[in-house]
Amino acid sequence: MASTSALSQHPSSKSSPLQNEGQKWMVQDTEQSYVDAEQEEISAYSLLTVRIIKMTNAHQADFLSQSDCYVSLWLPTASDEKFQTKTIKNCRDPVWNETFYFWIQRKVKPELLAEKTNGRVTLQRNNEVNLQSSLRAERTGNKCISKPRSYYILNILEMTVSDDDIFRDDDHAIVLFDVAKISLGKRVMVAFPLNPQGRQELEVEFLLEDIRDHAETIITNGAVVCRELACLEVEFDSRVKKKQFAENELTFTVRGSFEETQRISLGSGSRSPLPDPTLFHYAKYKQPSLDVALTKKRRIPSFCACVTCRERRSRSIPLTLPLKSLPSEQEAVSKCRKFGLLFKTKKCQEDLDVRLGFDLCAQEQDFICKRKKVVAAALKDILQLEEDLEDDEVPVVAIMTTGGGTRALTAMYAHLLSVQELNVLDCVSYVTGLSGTTWTMANLYEDPDWSQKNLKKTLNDIRRHVLKNKFLACFAPDRLKYYLKELCQRKQEGHQISFTDLWGLIIESMFHDKEDTQKLTDQQQALNRGQNPLPIYLSLNVKDKISDQDFREWVEFTPYEVGFLKYGAYIRAEDFGSEFFMGRLMKKIPESRICFLEGIWSSVFSLNLLDAWYISVHSEDFWHKWTRDKITDIDDETLLPKRPNELETRVVCPTDSFSDIFRDVVTLRPAASEIPNFLKGLQMNNNYLESEFSKWKDCELDSQPNHLTGAADYLILIDTAFVFATSYPPLMRPERKVDVILHFNYSSGSQTRPLKEASEYFAKQGIPFPKEVPDDQETPHLKECYIVGEKESPETPIVIFFPLVNDTFREYKAPGVRRSPSEMAEGDVDVTNSCGPYYINNLSYSEKDFDKLVNLSYYNVQNNKDLILQALRAAVERKKQQKKQQPLQKPPPPGDDDMGVPNREVSQHLPTCSTVGKMK
Repeated sequence: MASTSALSQHPSSKSSPLQNEGQKWMVQDTEQSYVDAEQEEISAYSLLTVRIIKMTNAHQADFLSQSDCYVSLWLPTASDEKFQTKTIKNCRDPVWNETFYFWIQRKVKPELLAEKTNGRVTLQRNNEVNLQSSLRAERTGNKCISKPRSYYILNILEMTVSDDDIFRDDDHAIVLFDVAKISLGKRVMVAFPLNPQGRQELEVEFLLEDIRDHAETIITNGAVVCRELACLEVEFDSRVKKKQFAENELTFTVRGSFEETQRISLGSGSRSPLPDPTLFHYAKYKQPSLDVALTKKRRIPSFCACVTCRERRSRSIPLTLPLKSLPSEQEAVSKCRKFGLLFKTKKCQEDLDVRLGFDLCAQEQDFICKRKKVVAAALKDILQLEEDLEDDEVPVVAIMTTGGGTRALTAMYAHLLSVQELNVLDCVSYVTGLSGTTWTMANLYEDPDWSQKNLKKTLNDIRRHVLKNKFLACFAPDRLKYYLKELCQRKQEGHQISFTDLWGLIIESMFHDKEDTQKLTDQQQALNRGQNPLPIYLSLNVKDKISDQDFREWVEFTPYEVGFLKYGAYIRAEDFGSEFFMGRLMKKIPESRICFLEGIWSSVFSLNLLDAWYISVHSEDFWHKWTRDKITDIDDETLLPKRPNELETRVVCPTDSFSDIFRDVVTLRPAASEIPNFLKGLQMNNNYLESEFSKWKDCELDSQPNHLTGAADYLILIDTAFVFATSYPPLMRPERKVDVILHFNYSSGSQTRPLKEASEYFAKQGIPFPKEVPDDQETPHLKECYIVGEKESPETPIVIFFPLVNDTFREYKAPGVRRSPSEMAEGDVDVTNSCGPYYINNLSYSEKDFDKLVNLSYYNVQNNKDLILQALRAAVERKKQQKKQQPLQKPPPPGDDDMGVPNREVSQHLPTCSTVGKMK
């Protein structure tokens, strides 16, 4: 029986002399590295043994013979390397009997007390709790866990049955198996039905055994897990002369590390006596190894392409060194063929640069405290209240906008001006946008006091830019030179260049006379006193060659943070575009100017054929037949009873070669933005589907944790309007507690469809949202304003819906003021014609068309002032009613609380409303 070990970290069963020599390293420091076994803390690490036995009734994929089958195994939480069996040629019932081993972590210190502090889980022995940790937990608003609790890492083993072909191997089926189904110490044999109709089965034997090892502390928010990070330093022994390395090149590889592979040339032309230490950052407990290859080069080039000559020209001698065998924080020396390498492993920083937590960041919480003072004063004024509102009586009001290019840009300016003149703008705490409305928001927030100034001047400035000739403004020779210079500089800074960067520069030229130096973090100045609403920009993260309907994730941008609603993972806004690994900032890249972000938020060029089809007919049923993998649940309760938090066993049947080509064509995004993934290296918690993650899981791929965003190198960000025409998701985070939403619609076609789609989406997600919404299919003649959600549950936000329609404006130039016969032409505004002056692709308007759209949008808000005040008054009454229904909280007793910390000591450290915390 052949045996392949996932523990050895090298798939070859043969060992080279250099590999054997490489194991003879010497410890430079004589201090003991590890504690004795009796004192060692035990964590639940396990040895998973997987024996691939056989397969029956293999599908005949070849035309003239049976399939040449092999099975590959991938367990990314244990190893970043994929292992595979040998190939059985031309056989219908191949038998392998090959065994693989995986060293996995199932849970972390189940016998210890867990404490959650700002998304980080620290673990202490028995019932001892650190006082400062508990105080930090109180300050951040997170609850401390007073009962023992186990944190599991989700281990999903993928077993792929493939046919070995000359040009491209075909995958027959992929089995997704949750290792948690295996009981400790029990040998289990499972026959996975790959194709019940064809009686095709894969027979596998599993054995899970406990092993002793050092404890690992993880950081988790219940959805994603960050494990311990270690750093390996590799350098040459200073006692070795450099001439021994002449004309050689060393290649170092640590699979799954941040650096992955690094090459060092050791030619005589190098000035420095020895190269700098080579660093690798890797997951400490994933059994990593260092692979070293020495390449010898010939000075005289040879043009012979035969295998023998190629081997003579370059000889790679492998050295594989398991990093676990190196003592921590100490140097070790390897003597290999008369040259020495110094190795040193050390622990990396514990604090994360990615904030794991579903709560609002400290800066936003501080902003809300300040903004409530402004909102309370404004509400008292416009609602003519007799008494001041207390903090818990102040409703959170938001403005939600949709995309629509220049039409959205123009109409949003007019809407904001009208809201400002009604004194309602000071009642608003959030403004969200996507696509074209992000242009308006980015322009406004260049002024830290924009909402406190009359927006008529700002509207006149943007009028000049909308009227100008965009071709001359954007494609003049001097602008083209400017684009080239900026893109080259961006490339030198380390950014990934894409067409959306050029599009961002074009947007800058459309609405600015000169270079716009503003960055997203500069907008914090517009929030430091709570003087303006907080802006939230929305984008979508998608996957390459996968439909947006099959996978999409909301990404929100604020002046404070950029992050995922679904994963509860956020980074500082200034770090967006930098490179991260396992929650740590590895390579800092200068913050992008906001024009490049506008290119991402309004990335119309990332549209693919499948998006265009969905936008046209709002269905993908036909395309899914050709582009979707077939996924089948195959759990057998009689064989392996289902336990809590276990994922169903599934079989994925990939599409055939023709469908792959078809999928590549219809899902190709030639101009999508690729941003370094700041979730790279993070893994999924075993109960992530039951955590806050569940609020936003809405795709089939969410049940395949090995293929979620943490496994990707890059984020692919596109315009949200391709899938979701509104910017509602950030406002539906329960932590923001939004009570009233002014919905300004700028999309073309059906004016009620975006609201209806949002209602249907949030109903599926179980998020409170109005269910009874207007439908222009049932009521073709839409009014200017609707209030929805007012009579639904108290948790449902009240939505003031403003479709972009021309109703009473035709006959009235102002509320209650009819038009004269000579003024009737000014009321003739066609906003419904998809080929009219406000067509989405029209970037320039005439003076007449611009003024008509502005006047219509301004009028529609002014004419419905009473409905806006009605909704605000209802929201205030709701807040007061909820306050009355809340039970009175008794003061805590003078004794210790459930964390063992005296309450009087905790109360002395509680923050005030104005405290701003620093995100770690």
